[in-house]
Amino acid sequence: MIESMQASLPDLAARARELSAALALDEGALGGALFGMVTRLDALLAIKEISTGRYVNVNVRMAAAFRREPHDLVGKTDADLLEPGQSSTWRGAELAAAGQTGPLLSDHRLEVDGHRREFNATRIALPARQGPPRFLFCVWVDVTAEKQREIQLGRALQQLEQQQQTGEALRRELQDQGLRDSVTGLYQRDHFDDQLHREVDLSSREHREFALVSIALDPLSAKVKACGEPARSRVLEALGRLLRSNTRAMDASCRLDEDRFAVLLSGVGLATAHSRMEGLRRQCATQIVMLDGRDLGFSVSMGVASFPHTAHTQEELMSAADAALLEAQARGGNHVALASIKFEEL
Repeated sequence: MIESMQASLPDLAARARELSAALALDEGALGGALFGMVTRLDALLAIKEISTGRYVNVNVRMAAAFRREPHDLVGKTDADLLEPGQSSTWRGAELAAAGQTGPLLSDHRLEVDGHRREFNATRIALPARQGPPRFLFCVWVDVTAEKQREIQLGRALQQLEQQQQTGEALRRELQDQGLRDSVTGLYQRDHFDDQLHREVDLSSREHREFALVSIALDPLSAKVKACGEPARSRVLEALGRLLRSNTRAMDASCRLDEDRFAVLLSGVGLATAHSRMEGLRRQCATQIVMLDGRDLGFSVSMGVASFPHTAHTQEELMSAADAALLEAQARGGNHVALASIKFEEL
């Protein structure tokens, strides 16, 4: 990759002269500071003849990259040091830099004695006192470690995607198809309604509370929609996995329809349910969901109601949770809203 920078060397040189005059610096002070900083930053520095491509000056680090001493490198060209294909690429970048007034950035790979290193190279033609430029000023920065980290991160994300796929495949094999949704692994509507009915009866007899949460998947991003049904299924799989991992054995989670879900939290009050669902909402918003090397991302809206504080019947409870969900969606999504508590008139 080659990238051009807009600032021209004559402009930079004029600015350096103005700064030197304003600060009353010795002649060459800024140049000396530049050489010192380049050395301090472990950069590789070389000055090359444009017409021949020969090295006329190098620092110790540039020479060491070729497994040589500086005096062994001076007078040689890249064709003397590298394979023909690699040296011609470098020569092309040098000629491109010589044809413009500003710096030219490019990426290069150097392989010497079986060792491969990655560099970002900056080249700029040095104006001559008379006639066209004769020399190139070249600074190379070693980015091998950065490139390796990028490769490792890509491999880790790919491994994570494979693990998710393996986990979901295993879950589908083990789940009871008669009770659970095939995509999310959550209970289907009929089973959930039965469990909710039993929870209402039990809580009425024992005068205890529980919470019901209505959940809706927020509209998917254009990036996810563009990936089609595989991306949507991957998001639903991830949401189902999070709902299952955030509920206890006495709780129940269900997929009501395409984008709607519900969670029953047994023996849990309104404040505790809100706290738990807020944690779940954050997990959804930060969950890494991979497909073909891309992170899809998603968020949900939630409405939390409790029995008997916000409703006294199963129907009222579901209506209260749905109303709170609508409020969360009205706030822009990715939000948890509480149902209103009913107060009995005296």
